[in-house]
Amino acid sequence: MSLRAKYLLALLLISGGLTTASLVVVRRVVTSHIRAQIVQDLQNSVATFQNVQRQRESTLAHSAELMADLPIVRALMTTQHAATIQDASTGLWRTSGSDLLVLADVGGNVMALQSNSVDVPLAEAQQELSQSMAPPGTPTLWWSCGRHLFQVAVRPIYLGAKELNHVVGFLALGSEIDEKVARELSEVAASQVIFRAGDRLVRTTLTPAQETELETNGSAAFAVGRPKEIQLNNERFLAREVRLSTTPVAVRLMVLKSLDQSSWFISHLDRVLLGLGAIALLIGAGLVWIISRTITQPLRLLVAGVRALGKSDFEFPVSHYGRDEVAELTSAFGRMRADLQQSQRRLIDSERLATIGRMASSISHDLRHHLSAIIANAEFLSDDRRRSSEREELYEEIQTAVHQMNELIDSLLEFSRTRESLRLSPSRPEQAIRAAISTIRLRPEFRNIGIEMGLHETVEGEYDIRKLERVFHNLLLNACEAVSPSAGQVKIDVFENKNEIEIRLSDNGRGIPAYLQQRIFEPFFTQGKANGTGLGLTVAQKIVEDHGGDLRLEKSSSKGTTFLVVLPLGPKEPRVNFGTNNTATVTP
Repeated sequence: MSLRAKYLLALLLISGGLTTASLVVVRRVVTSHIRAQIVQDLQNSVATFQNVQRQRESTLAHSAELMADLPIVRALMTTQHAATIQDASTGLWRTSGSDLLVLADVGGNVMALQSNSVDVPLAEAQQELSQSMAPPGTPTLWWSCGRHLFQVAVRPIYLGAKELNHVVGFLALGSEIDEKVARELSEVAASQVIFRAGDRLVRTTLTPAQETELETNGSAAFAVGRPKEIQLNNERFLAREVRLSTTPVAVRLMVLKSLDQSSWFISHLDRVLLGLGAIALLIGAGLVWIISRTITQPLRLLVAGVRALGKSDFEFPVSHYGRDEVAELTSAFGRMRADLQQSQRRLIDSERLATIGRMASSISHDLRHHLSAIIANAEFLSDDRRRSSEREELYEEIQTAVHQMNELIDSLLEFSRTRESLRLSPSRPEQAIRAAISTIRLRPEFRNIGIEMGLHETVEGEYDIRKLERVFHNLLLNACEAVSPSAGQVKIDVFENKNEIEIRLSDNGRGIPAYLQQRIFEPFFTQGKANGTGLGLTVAQKIVEDHGGDLRLEKSSSKGTTFLVVLPLGPKEPRVNFGTNNTATVTP
């Protein structure tokens, strides 16, 4: 991962974390505030209902007082005739404008019942009236008759002055909590309302599904005395109970404030905050990208310059601007690169001179050796007293010296030739291997060495067979010189691997010391050979690389040595590498 990517990722993670933390804090604060506001609204709703309830109670009690003091009511109750009282009560009920009118004798027996609902049971009205006679001085009471709930004011009917306490009967005037009243109270309190008598729901503004769930699981909700969160049909409410009456029946009111409306607001707020956070994050990411580009672009150019330097490209443009640390680093790198280039040039010049010196020394030594042999043998030939057999031996020695001088010159010429000198033709590498084996076996000193060739069928490629024969001749010559003349074994394996041909040449000789393995391909490097020129492996490697292949020492130990030759199935464009000795070699 690049430095810019790490920088961007770190800043994005920090920005994202801070944005998320801010959203969580804002949401928590807003949620807490909204919940507190809902609790306060619920308290206000309860207080509003209680105010309305007191007004209704006062109005109902006043109406009952007036009705009980009417002369017609007093006169009617003195008759103690049930049918007369029932008939006359109809007009009185309509005059009162109430939802319920009950007239009873002095013993509390109901003699007349008038109601907006025809399904009000007389027996339950009688029971409620009997229980209502007990608590004196209560302004209003709550009656539960069937599925009806009434707020009732019970007043005695006096004959004469109240001070005489001559009671001739009782009048009960009631106001029903029907659906209309429940909706009005719900609108006034800005909440849902539930009226409950005992364990039975009497009136509610909830949906039928919510009402059914409340009937099944909601009894515990009425036992609380402070706001409590409940859930009805996947809708959450904050509920509070108000006790309206304990006698003659326990009547309770529950006020419910929906939390889903506030949740919708919170969800909407979340979306807004997330949108703003995303926009802020994108803007921040853009700014961070611009800033990071300003900071990291010089570093990227510097890294590119370092990579180019690793490929020996000293001309890659690396410019610096400003006076910051990156500019100082770039300037220091430029100076270091210039010093390194100058040092490399000096080293190359020094190596070139050293190579020329080694080459001159080696060539002059070899030529002097061969010329000395030629001169000495020529002097011997000038002696007429030599026998013909001796003269033939001297001729052979002169020819051998000339042949070795030609080999030295050919190696020098091959070392200096370019890749364009290759004469490519369709052929197989094993042809060159067989020719090299045949040439080696002609030498008397190598006749007892076993040379084995393991061949797997390969396809044709474009090769210069004559030069490849020189490669394998040099490798076989080195292998045969390294093994025992009587027990030496040399094995050559040829494999086709994808688009390449791999040729391994192994021997069971004494191996190459580890400290010499890095130098065996250097020009004019020789070790332990009296007549070696030091160009055999160098020329072989150059020919293989001219073909777009590779020649390398694969392994070497006291049990033997293995060289690997890799040749392409087709010609490749070579590439130029600079080795440790600063000499140019060509590789694919």
